[in-house]
Amino acid sequence: MGLITNPTGVDRNLKSTIYILHESTNVKLVALFGPEHGVRVDAHAGDDVDNITDLKTGLPVFSHYGKTRIATPQMLKLIDVLVYDIHDIGCRSYTFVSTLGLAMEAAAQNNIEFVVLDRPNPLGGGGEKIEGNLTDIPFISFVSQFKIPYLYGQTCGELVFMLNEEKMLKQKCKLTIVKIKG
Repeated sequence: MGLITNPTGVDRNLKSTIYILHESTNVKLVALFGPEHGVRVDAHAGDDVDNITDLKTGLPVFSHYGKTRIATPQMLKLIDVLVYDIHDIGCRSYTFVSTLGLAMEAAAQNNIEFVVLDRPNPLGGGGEKIEGNLTDIPFISFVSQFKIPYLYGQTCGELVFMLNEEKMLKQKCKLTIVKIKG
């Protein structure tokens, strides 16, 4: 299993998903993948994040915000399932949405199941707050990778379902959403 996360990936007791999966006897966590700021948030906004070894687990950490923004087949060669656990803020200009979509594409291209641990949208999921225009094609970038409103009004589970089903990705992935309750 591979895990895309940062310090927002925690359980209700604030235990990191990294440690939950690393200590589990039911799965084998073999790699971490870091978005902008890194898995441990040790990089400033906009700074490249390097591939490193996580000092706390000994696992390789592959950057999604450095020399590459999408996992390579080499990074994914030991992975059957790629899990995403980042609590987003509901705004497309943060790079987590782009990281999420490109990770889904990498999973699809490498025939890897993609699992999203759903999180509430602090601005309201389920379409409660949708504002802003769609990005015009000439302005698509890593801070606006997809044609979605600026405030997209969805949980990350709802968002990945839309990206996958509305053909916003280069290739549809095998997707599992662990839905939040309520």
